[in-house]
Order: sequence, then C-alpha cells, then structure tokens
Amino acid sequence: MRQQYGDKPIRVAIVGPESSGKSTLAEDLARRLRGLGWAATWVEEYSRAYYADKPYVSTPADIEAIAAGQLAAEDAAAAGSRILLCDTTVLTCKIWAEVAHGAASAALLALYRPHDYDLTLLACPDIPWQPDPLRSHPTQRDWLLALHRQELARQGIQAVELRGEREPRLERALRSVLALLAA
Repeated sequence: MRQQYGDKPIRVAIVGPESSGKSTLAEDLARRLRGLGWAATWVEEYSRAYYADKPYVSTPADIEAIAAGQLAAEDAAAAGSRILLCDTTVLTCKIWAEVAHGAASAALLALYRPHDYDLTLLACPDIPWQPDPLRSHPTQRDWLLALHRQELARQGIQAVELRGEREPRLERALRSVLALLAA
C-alpha cells in the first residue's frame, strides 16, 4: 500500500461476485465522501457500457476489451479526483475468463495489476440476488466469492470484507477509506 499519495488519487477497488452490491456501494460511498468534502469519483463497471448496444456474449476478446476499457475509464476519471472508487477491476475479468473459458489470456494478464489499488473492498453475496442481463450465476455466488478470496490471498492483498445490509456495509467501507486517508 502506498503511504504517500502526492497528486495521484487513492484508488479503491470494489470487487466481489455478481449481485453482491458493488455498484450500490460505489455510488453510496462516492456520495457520502463528497458530502464530507472529499473529491470522490465513482468509476462504473465498464462491462455495462460495453454490452449496452450488443448482445451479451463472453469471448476472451470481449473480456480483454472490457478489462482495457475498465482501466481507461479509471485513468480518465482520475483527473481532479482525490479518491477513485472503482466498481469492479480487472480482477473480475480475470476470474470471469477462468470461469467461462478455463484461463485468462496473456493479453488479459498483462492488464491485471491488482496492486495498483490502495484499498480493496470485497463485497460478500449475503444479500438477495437481483436478476440482470449480465448475471448468470445466481446459485454460485459463494463459489465465486471463494475464487475472489483465493486470488486476493495469492496476490497478498488483505481485502476488507463487507457483509450485511446496505448501511452497515457503507459505514465499514467509509471507515476503511477514511482510515487510509488519515494514514
């Protein structure tokens, strides 16, 4: 974890299985931080924009394009922001490539930089699953959570796990970000 931030924003990764509250948390956290006077920006999950005008088909090339788009969106949002809240990261793309296609491509792995984030929040799937055109594993969310935990541990990243209802998740996430800002 970086201790000196300089002109670069603090990057917060918000990861977890599908339908685990990542987008809601990212939006709520950005709003709460802005209310406290911080320049906080929420970077939306790029796959939603990617599939907005085309059918959802997952090929390795699609996953690579989504990963590149996610990173480009993060970089574009970084200007003028003190805190960058990233609603998913290339970690999600890596796990999805492994689940859907058996492995992540070399091109995808070249984009995978999990240590670029100063804080990782892991949203647990202990909330009701919500149907969505980009979601396909309603009964496998605990398995997907285990894959996230396994990869984060392999990378030596100690994520803050978020459980429970919306407000307690938000409060724990807020405390984690504010502690990082105070360090």
